Amino acid sequence: MNLYELSIHKAHGLLKNKDISSQELTRAVLDRIEAVDPKIGAFITVTEKTAMADAERADRMILDGNISPLTGIPLAVKDLICTMGVPTTCGSKILGGFVPPYDATVIEKLKAQGAVVVGKTNMDEFGMGSSTENSAIKSTRNPWNPAHIPGGSSGGSAAAVSADMCMAALGSDTGGSIRQPASHCGIVGIKPTYGRVSRFGLVAFASSLDQIGPMTKNVADAAVLLNAVSGYDKRDSTSVPKDVPDYTTFLSEDLKGMTIGVPREYFETEGLDPEVSGAVKDAIRVLEKSGAECVEVSLPHSEFVVAVYYIIAPSEASSNLARYDGVKYGFRDKENREYMEMYRNTRSKGFGSEVQRRIILGTYALSAGYYDAYYGKASQVRTLIMRDFTEAFKQCDVIVAPVAPTPAFKIGENVNDPLTMYLSDIFTLSANLAGIPGMSLPCGFSSTGLPIGLQLMGSHFNEKAILKVAYNFEKQTAFNKKKPEIY
Repeated sequence: MNLYELSIHKAHGLLKNKDISSQELTRAVLDRIEAVDPKIGAFITVTEKTAMADAERADRMILDGNISPLTGIPLAVKDLICTMGVPTTCGSKILGGFVPPYDATVIEKLKAQGAVVVGKTNMDEFGMGSSTENSAIKSTRNPWNPAHIPGGSSGGSAAAVSADMCMAALGSDTGGSIRQPASHCGIVGIKPTYGRVSRFGLVAFASSLDQIGPMTKNVADAAVLLNAVSGYDKRDSTSVPKDVPDYTTFLSEDLKGMTIGVPREYFETEGLDPEVSGAVKDAIRVLEKSGAECVEVSLPHSEFVVAVYYIIAPSEASSNLARYDGVKYGFRDKENREYMEMYRNTRSKGFGSEVQRRIILGTYALSAGYYDAYYGKASQVRTLIMRDFTEAFKQCDVIVAPVAPTPAFKIGENVNDPLTMYLSDIFTLSANLAGIPGMSLPCGFSSTGLPIGLQLMGSHFNEKAILKVAYNFEKQTAFNKKKPEIY
């Protein structure tokens, strides 16, 4: 096996036994990026010099006996998580030249363990998109078929993990942006409970929905990375002061006594691809054979999820993105004579069409005379959606559903059809609105060879339940062992 193909667990074992060094491992990953990324376009910035320096530091830590599960492990980071001294673009022209003077909390945690960051990954601009085609930098391609999208907005992170250009990566999930690209690229992705992982240093899209999470090659690695980044942070007002369990202790293959909920509404959704539905139903049968009881549950307000999300998220985005004015940092249009002209031109040229669309939608929904009818009403329905999950989890431990209604579509196929793009997140939006944890893991392939993902959702702070079910399913199947062939 090539070193870049290793999982976190296998690499950790070799590093601990001193069979390899972090410098050797990091060099292999950087060489892999150089060879493969021109075909995939997963990275915006590759930090070769600092990565090798961090690898050397990790080797010294290992020699001193100071080794943790992530010491010396090469990781990638989505380019909306602040990294001190490394450009953070959010996939946008408006943040051109911005270099953060501080690290996000999750980066501090990774560095404390001796992890090695090899680069920043491509994304839809400010996380607004489902295909990574909305990046102002470039489009990322799916390693399984470069003619298809990798998903979004964390498409760069998903593609990097899938193509073995890192051991694992961090993404962010506002409405499915970890789970959907994980599904399309055949990897594991977790959106933790809102408040489980600090958002300090995460460039905000929609503050009540955003959450950082791991994207990995297998479930065990996801548990390790989730351990590393979870925990209370006083610098984040939405962080929850709740003890973090060791998630690796819940990786059990025994599902006896667990109840799996199957939401009726999700499988009655118009546009659900028969191959996706079939793969998910096959996965449910695997879980039943493993000892779990499956019951039908109802999430009656599911039909309103897309409408609610696309009022709340753009409203919060219009507020968060008001700070990009061409004055403090990033891009500034200089071809103007007075302040308001500079402000208008900077935002018009600095933001892409999708970001401008959502700012306009959000500003309208928050405007005088429309706030109660749109944002206020959406917030009320959001509460009903949260109650649906509360009632459902009285009947089951974990809810099983598709991740996306179809396998990855072709690049350019839906780029001019915003409504179709929005509907591609129909099964993932509700977890963000409810604040519950959700994850994706491979459960099959389409007839054209593209990955299909299985979504697991748990009650608040019950990541342990979805990890347990996911680990069992992974052990019963071999979907995560198949690798894309990149020519």
